[in-house]
Amino acid sequence: MGTESGWGSVVAVGTVPVELGAVGFTSVGIAASFIAAKMTSTAATANGGGVAAGSLVATLQSVEAAGLSVTSKVILGSAGTALGAWLGSPPPS
Repeated sequence: MGTESGWGSVVAVGTVPVELGAVGFTSVGIAASFIAAKMTSTAATANGGGVAAGSLVATLQSVEAAGLSVTSKVILGSAGTALGAWLGSPPPS
């Protein structure tokens, strides 16, 4: 693996708050008229009126409200490393 893999990790972990904010997950709640609001509505409807704890919507909101846990950083860093290595590898002959 080359140095590209390190940058992939940094980019993956560093952009998560920006990406979550762009779709409507904010530190104070779900922003109206964003994808996050539609996801919340769909999840609540499917669950009989409330968003289930541990669901994707609940997890994304928690990440944006509290920041990334060490486990999340490790997972995202690993994914970024794999992506960076793949992007930095030469094309097949």
